[in-house]
Amino acid sequence: MKTILITLPMLLLSIFATAQTKFEQGMGKAFATWGEGRNTEAAAMFERIAAAEQGEWLPDYYASLINTIAAFQTQNKDEVFAYLTKAQQAYDNAALKEHNNAELLVLQAMIHTGYIAHDPMTYGRTLSGKVKELYLKALSLEPENPRAVYGWAEFELHSAKYFNADIAPICARIDSAVELFATFKPKTPFHPKWGADRAIATQSECKK
Repeated sequence: MKTILITLPMLLLSIFATAQTKFEQGMGKAFATWGEGRNTEAAAMFERIAAAEQGEWLPDYYASLINTIAAFQTQNKDEVFAYLTKAQQAYDNAALKEHNNAELLVLQAMIHTGYIAHDPMTYGRTLSGKVKELYLKALSLEPENPRAVYGWAEFELHSAKYFNADIAPICARIDSAVELFATFKPKTPFHPKWGADRAIATQSECKK
């Protein structure tokens, strides 16, 4: 399974330079730190914001996302599972604050996919079904969420390639995801909007 590549915050979100509240100021600084490539420091900043802002799920979400991405960017198995453990912990905190959230369901599917990608023999059988359930639930909540559409299609694409199955119908869903990314508008400047670059890259792979 190919590494998931996600362009970091400067393409994720536009953060207002003149943030007014303490929460906005903290989030802006955390995104700026992440954009500079200081991932561990940024994750810790998001964790501190989450601890201070008990009603906000987004800081936990980004702490989890940073660690999930890191797990796909190393081949060291100990590091992979350390990152995924931290990602799950932050996700669990977010899930306590926010229920039936498509973005969180996509994130949990990504964490599971991290385990499958690095140890398919151990986790493929037990987690693949859960990944499918998570994406389908996310799509039932938000049928036009581009991360849900793309994530599920990408997961199926890897399986189809592995089993030499027809990928044309899945590539059509990738095309749909690219279109959805083009028109997607996040609820706030801090809400997720990442993924368009990866969807476009996958779309190009489909056309080869």
